[in-house]
Amino acid sequence: MSLPVVLLAGVFFISLLLTMVGLGGGLVFSPLFVLLGMAKGEAAAASLFLNLTAAGSAAYAYSRKGMVDFSLSIPLILFSAAAAPIGAYLNTRIETKPFLMIVAVILFLAAVRMLFSPKGDDRTVERARTTKIIGGAIIGAVIGLMAGLLGIGGGVFIVPLLIFFLKIPTKTAAASSTFIVCFSSLTGFLGYASMGEVDWYFLLPAAVVAFLGGQAGARLMSTRLTGRTVRLLFSLLLFGLCAKLLHQGFYGV
Repeated sequence: MSLPVVLLAGVFFISLLLTMVGLGGGLVFSPLFVLLGMAKGEAAAASLFLNLTAAGSAAYAYSRKGMVDFSLSIPLILFSAAAAPIGAYLNTRIETKPFLMIVAVILFLAAVRMLFSPKGDDRTVERARTTKIIGGAIIGAVIGLMAGLLGIGGGVFIVPLLIFFLKIPTKTAAASSTFIVCFSSLTGFLGYASMGEVDWYFLLPAAVVAFLGGQAGARLMSTRLTGRTVRLLFSLLLFGLCAKLLHQGFYGV
């Protein structure tokens, strides 16, 4: 079996698994592509485009089932986009290593909390539109600041914040997250595309595979998985990101 076929299979399964928990695969794609020999800019561009494709595919499937909360998602998108440049500015002004440690501890606690969430957390809670808008705006600003400050995608923070602070049911939070991450992926990709950092010969077939993976992940999550299972998968992802941030904080890589 040739490497491209193996790589495309990997893109499919990464897209499938991460769209089930509200992401598109960017956390895995970028380091994977660098390990396979891509230049960093090219790897980042490919990762963002595939993240957009997989998350967009899943978001479309979730929205058709009424699982995406748009009244919550839109203010979150707007405020995260506005706050990200502020976070990037703060990155140049403050020492980020202590902040990395604090965020790693928060992610660890969030992972533990999701791992042992009580069964009642999956009940549907109707909240006022105003509460959702204000809550989405606040969470969006926090996510944008953290993404800009730490230089990582903010999508991984969305699901825990929606579940813990707005009491959004797990599946709704994950489904809405796929819609939200589409926009940050799109703007990031356009930035790289404007600099010519795109390998379309690899990206176009990979995007088809990522789209199919997103569809499969959305179907599995909406019909086969319980909210508790989604939380378990997401908690494992948070533990991994926690380890990554600790490593970055200690070694600066």
